[in-house]
Amino acid sequence: MNPSPFDQNPFDLRGKRVYVSGHNGMVGRALMRQLAYEDCETVTAGRTELDLCDQAGVQRFFSDRKPQVVIIAAAKVGGIYANDTRPADFLYDNLVMQTNVIGAALAHGVEKLTFLGSSCIYPRLAPQPMREEALLTGPLEPTNEWYAIAKIAGVKMCQAFRRQYGVDFISAMPTNLYGPFDNFDLASSHVLPALMAKAHQAKVAGAPLLPVWGSGAPLREFMHVDDCARAILFLTRNYSGESHINVGSGEEVTIRELAQTIAKAIGLEAELSFDATKPDGAPRKLMDSSRLLAMGWRPQVTLDEGLASTYEWFLENVAA
Repeated sequence: MNPSPFDQNPFDLRGKRVYVSGHNGMVGRALMRQLAYEDCETVTAGRTELDLCDQAGVQRFFSDRKPQVVIIAAAKVGGIYANDTRPADFLYDNLVMQTNVIGAALAHGVEKLTFLGSSCIYPRLAPQPMREEALLTGPLEPTNEWYAIAKIAGVKMCQAFRRQYGVDFISAMPTNLYGPFDNFDLASSHVLPALMAKAHQAKVAGAPLLPVWGSGAPLREFMHVDDCARAILFLTRNYSGESHINVGSGEEVTIRELAQTIAKAIGLEAELSFDATKPDGAPRKLMDSSRLLAMGWRPQVTLDEGLASTYEWFLENVAA
């Protein structure tokens, strides 16, 4: 049930109807940008048209629109604070949404499905860099375990459906993503957009300090969302196996270094001020993406390039 990562018969997207759930989110929009270069038809539905928590509604949507390819990018996501204060939402909503879509894909004969997980599925103290085999080998990071459990369930559902029904459902695990259409709300955002928003505020105010949660010591890996979208389509075409596949850049920085790099990218001259009362999260999170790299895929956007272009987007669309 675990073939070579090289699919001997690549899946052809040409002429296919491709449904991207969560197409208005950061990852979904990046997927739509990449799919615009493909000879395929994209199928979408906004939240007002389709509630993914409504099982009957999802079944009707699949019956009416008949997608042949499904990429599950829809998810309830957030940073440490959001995960820590709304555990029920992150567990329940993600479980229900992904279950409804995967179930409908089976019922309506979808040819290929790619489920997107998250690097937080791995144990808090997993050996670094984190290999796919590390899944379920230790306790999760407590600040995001509810979201992680939901995503693990999605991975296992795709594996179970492959085993029982012989369907071509796969899973990809992206690392920490950033880019245009990220969430810059300080109450719910992840570390990179939160730092960018705070750095911008400090620059506008002429503040001497840039506040940073925690010690600044944790190591994190970041990937531009356009690189992630290219990797997802690459896997949709070229991978057919039971194991989930890591999608990462292979480069990591400390939170301190990230804050310094963001400050430099936006032209902020301020001293970093670390708030030790705030949690650090996992001490290190680096994905081992050797399986993906062995297939010939490579990221294209460096962190410096990605931060510069993301800040330009932020200025035009958020700060304006």
